[in-house]
Amino acid sequence: MQELKDRILSEGVVIGDSALKVDSFLNHQLDPAFTLRMGQELATRFADAGITKVLTVEASGIAVAMAVALPLGVPVVFAKKKKAITQDGETYSAEVFSFTRKESVQVTVTRRFLSAQDVILVVDDFLAHGEALKGLVDIVGQAGARLAGAGIVIEKYFQGGGATLRANGVRIESLAVIERMGPEGVRFA
Repeated sequence: MQELKDRILSEGVVIGDSALKVDSFLNHQLDPAFTLRMGQELATRFADAGITKVLTVEASGIAVAMAVALPLGVPVVFAKKKKAITQDGETYSAEVFSFTRKESVQVTVTRRFLSAQDVILVVDDFLAHGEALKGLVDIVGQAGARLAGAGIVIEKYFQGGGATLRANGVRIESLAVIERMGPEGVRFA
């Protein structure tokens, strides 16, 4: 998606050789109209997959997931990073390591929100090492649901998560794929 690439180049800040700060439009402050356009693009790519639910992990993925689910006409389910006292009943769970936060968290989804009859599209803002996506794919499997694939806003291809998941049969559609980045800037694949 060229508009996304242009925004990354004009507003993104590369930190070291592995972190990309895009908080002016995606991770801290949202550009609602732009988020809806990104969501529409991902929804279009999966329009024929029979999606019944969009699954993401809190918090940065929620806005994009909603923007994808809206044109698909399906609900959004998000995995919680901490089980709330209001989260009743049995849950599916997976351990996810965050390289950005340098910690592992147990993400959970209440079982009544995912079933074996569902066709799930996982949506997230970033795909790097693939830990969050692997955890969500695991939760889809625990539910006995069918995984349609993953819609990603920005994939840092050089960190290997996408390649590993694709090798395991996961369909991944990314709006911007970064081949490498560093002090010289961002290079798209």
